[in-house]
Amino acid sequence: MITKTVIKSGEYYDSVTLLEVAQGLLDLEGVVDAAVVMGTPANKGILADADLLTPEAEAASADDLVIAVRAESEAIAEQAMAEAERLLKASHEVAQGGGFAPRPKTLEAALEQMPDANIVLISVAGRYAGGVAEEALKHDLHVFLFSDNVPLEEEIKLKEIAREKGLLVMGPDAGTAIINGVALGFADEVPPGPVGVVAASGTGLQAVTSYMARAGVGITQAIGTGGRDLSVAVGGIMMSEGFKALQADPESKIILLVSKPPAPEVAEKVLALVKESGKPTVVCFLGGDPEMVKKAGAIAAETLEEAAVIAAALARGESYEDAMKSLAEQEEALKAQAAALKKKLKPEQKYFRGLFTGGTFCYETQLILQKMLGPITSNAPVDKKMKLADSNKSEGHCAVDLGEDEFTVGRLHPMIDPTLRNRRIIHEAKDPETAVIFLDVVLGYGVHPDPAGAAVEAIAEAKQVAAADGREIIFIASVCGTEGDPQNAVAQEMKLEEAGVIVLPTNAAATRLAGYILS
Repeated sequence: MITKTVIKSGEYYDSVTLLEVAQGLLDLEGVVDAAVVMGTPANKGILADADLLTPEAEAASADDLVIAVRAESEAIAEQAMAEAERLLKASHEVAQGGGFAPRPKTLEAALEQMPDANIVLISVAGRYAGGVAEEALKHDLHVFLFSDNVPLEEEIKLKEIAREKGLLVMGPDAGTAIINGVALGFADEVPPGPVGVVAASGTGLQAVTSYMARAGVGITQAIGTGGRDLSVAVGGIMMSEGFKALQADPESKIILLVSKPPAPEVAEKVLALVKESGKPTVVCFLGGDPEMVKKAGAIAAETLEEAAVIAAALARGESYEDAMKSLAEQEEALKAQAAALKKKLKPEQKYFRGLFTGGTFCYETQLILQKMLGPITSNAPVDKKMKLADSNKSEGHCAVDLGEDEFTVGRLHPMIDPTLRNRRIIHEAKDPETAVIFLDVVLGYGVHPDPAGAAVEAIAEAKQVAAADGREIIFIASVCGTEGDPQNAVAQEMKLEEAGVIVLPTNAAATRLAGYILS
């Protein structure tokens, strides 16, 4: 067996291309493993875990492309590198339009083809995204900025311009929006209805819209602001502008706001708008102060699940008390299920290992578990003192957000490419202290066509690893999506259950089950 590395200094390719090239190498006979990534610290950690980190790869910079192959012989490794060069060259020719109908290369050219467009979706490397977004605003276009790694000062500038022009800048790192029934980024198929949503994050927005949809309640608009919008620096510009837009929309009868806890002064600014609103408003500031919300005359929700249940109940003409009663009825069943599952664990199996593709799910799980189990480590911790020393190595009860920027520079988001999480599943199974491996499975447009199916093989291998050591690992998952999604939520749940995974309807319910097992 031989491991070979080629470093292409200063070369940048989009993450879709890198995934396709890596898959092409893996399809070669005699290639045991392969990775094609940018040389970021997080990617080097991934290479190390896969035993692909050579001294050459270790020395690569974040701007260098790393091609790493483990093959059965030197000849096969050389063949794989030649194939990588061919695939990269082919991708460049496609990008230049070779063999395809001409595609617009500039915003102006795109507008010539679609002169009536009023929104631009931007997904380019972060270093270029701000300039493209500013150009769109100059053309009086709304912006959905999917790109991450955009400097903070650029975000502030863009949103200030947008506010002055009466436009929206959703993002950067805007994972999801649903505008006039059109799904942008990672979004689910949800029906029209009376609830308008503004959410800071992608998966938080997906969660509440899909939970409501599965309860038979739809939305008017779902506006995603980007995760930094409610920071002190940005000041909640788009949360405020989005709320004003829904307040002015006669079809939006109920408004739902979702985010991680804003800075106190930003929360006050947003809640001042809520207080002036005549519409019923549900506010889920995960981990925030519910009293601030109540003083503004809104309904405070502690979890995404609770927010969706309350908003759906109000949409059906039911009361807040009706919504809370339905949630309370779940708990006894979860406790009984946990008691039975706990018997499967050995005494040394004591730790929770959460592997998340959705950042808000990771955050929500930490909030719930720290009340049930104590401190939770993470690469994106609720408590900054609990930050992992190395994001590639779990410590104690641990929740890892695989969609954080450290994992996505030069890589596809884990909702699209499951490779990273699948490797981590097997890695966690090797730890004799692992009791629960916890997964969020996110469906919708733009994500992997079969995320449950993509995880099943890794789950089976992880179970075999544990069984060989005389252990059993409990797998718990939630599926965020609807039956109308391309992947079909019911079909995805069935695949997981057939693989021995316990599936709960929401991330919060799945987390509480894990907490009851380990408490």
